Amino acid sequence: MKKVLIIMSFVFTLVSCKSTSPVETKLDMKTEVALKGDWILSQVSYPNSQYVKLNSFDLVDSNCFVGSKWNFISNNNKGSFSLTNSSCSLYSSDITWYVNKEGRFVMKILDAEKAKRVGTGYVLDLVNVTETTFQLIDHVSIAGKNTAVTYQFVRNN
Repeated sequence: MKKVLIIMSFVFTLVSCKSTSPVETKLDMKTEVALKGDWILSQVSYPNSQYVKLNSFDLVDSNCFVGSKWNFISNNNKGSFSLTNSSCSLYSSDITWYVNKEGRFVMKILDAEKAKRVGTGYVLDLVNVTETTFQLIDHVSIAGKNTAVTYQFVRNN
């Protein structure tokens, strides 16, 4: 009888625990539809950006992302981006993405891999969404300090 109670309490504990992981939450379909389409990353900003270099998304210098073209498809959560800055190496990749109910933008850069095989991704705050603009905010460590990096997007008409 004692074992049964212990097992039941263990099962109850497992069932009652909810995940707080941003990648295991419900989707915000309305916001995803608002992001559908073609966008240009118009600005990358963070404190002391004139003195400190930052590699965005573990790829290249954040300045190389300025002017990059992004496409978001909301019905299958796919998309792509292309770095078009002539002073940087040209680069493009497919992505998978979604927006969760907590307002977090979750993205994987596929880079010729299937999404199931990519084990890492990025979780950014999605703020100030309008018909023509939105911002993604990444929290990274620069020189040992937690820093907010803001990616400003404008709709590409």
